Amino acid sequence: MNGPRVVLVGPTGVGKSTVGRLLAAWWGVAYRDTDDDVVAADGRSIPEIFTADGESAFRVAETCAVRSALAGHRGVLALGGGAVLDAGTRALLAAHPVVCLAMGAEEAARRAGLDRSRPLLAADPGRRWRELMEARRHLYEEVASITVHTDGRTPEEIAQEVSYALESRI
Repeated sequence: MNGPRVVLVGPTGVGKSTVGRLLAAWWGVAYRDTDDDVVAADGRSIPEIFTADGESAFRVAETCAVRSALAGHRGVLALGGGAVLDAGTRALLAAHPVVCLAMGAEEAARRAGLDRSRPLLAADPGRRWRELMEARRHLYEEVASITVHTDGRTPEEIAQEVSYALESRI
């Protein structure tokens, strides 16, 4: 197979990294997160990139990281929450197994990850998360062949459902 075994997409704080690491461990493959790739390539944190250069500069770096990962990674790949904003990225994802992890607004408000360290959620995280989801939901649905709801579930339960859903498609 060329490309990742699975690509995880979804909103910030949904658990892509946690679930992705579990899947990679279970399957004995490498885990990769394009947000980590951007940070490694730039040498600054995502909030620092946003502050110094703006969101548009971050999105350019993110798009490059996604393209590189889709071409060269064979394990589990997690994309940043906004990666699907790029039409070219969405087109590339059509050739890969993509799972969207989804959660409701109430669950999002409870999750510790929705804090002010995430640049797009810095002011009023709950309201901002809902706005981002309204703008992105259709894009996640466009690229995903499978959607797994995470509300009230453990990372292990979510990873197991992702694994079963992918196996049933083979």
